Amino acid sequence: MDIIFATHNLNKAEEVSAILGSQYHIKNLREIGCPEIPETADTLQGNALQKAQYVFDHYNVNCFADDTGLEVEALDGRPGVYSARYAGEGCSYQDNVMKMLDEMRGVTNRKACFKTVVALILDGKKYFFEGRVDGEIMTEQHGTDGFGYDPIFKPLGFRQTYAEMSALSKNTISHRARAMQQLKMFLEEYTK
Repeated sequence: MDIIFATHNLNKAEEVSAILGSQYHIKNLREIGCPEIPETADTLQGNALQKAQYVFDHYNVNCFADDTGLEVEALDGRPGVYSARYAGEGCSYQDNVMKMLDEMRGVTNRKACFKTVVALILDGKKYFFEGRVDGEIMTEQHGTDGFGYDPIFKPLGFRQTYAEMSALSKNTISHRARAMQQLKMFLEEYTK
């Protein structure tokens, strides 16, 4: 099955392709020449749907999009929907990580969760899937793999941050993996 993943983020595209498997031919926005799609909604679901809807409306293809947020309890759920631009527009992953470490300096409640919401538009119908992983924010960076907040997020029940895990391990337990597994099961059932 051919399907468009509405992202320019090649790290995410690679991660999702590995999770969904070779039975799906997934193209990203760069491959179809689609411009960057703004995220202006105030929820993860809203942003995911906004991106998927744009691709469906302009290219008339089956597509899905996701949005992910890191919600930190001590920061009243921030950065949440603003996770990718927490340190400002055009910031790097490292800028976001450093801002988080600065804001969490001296804070004892380190509880956090990662959430991913996937919006799928298939044959004109909309479907949503959500994945969540609870964990904690570390006091310093650990590991060099992954991207985003991976060096400072340790999932509950694990001794390593996402950035210390192999891609295979992370793709088995991550918030995005959980949402994408739901998507994969839905697509398998849908195409029977």
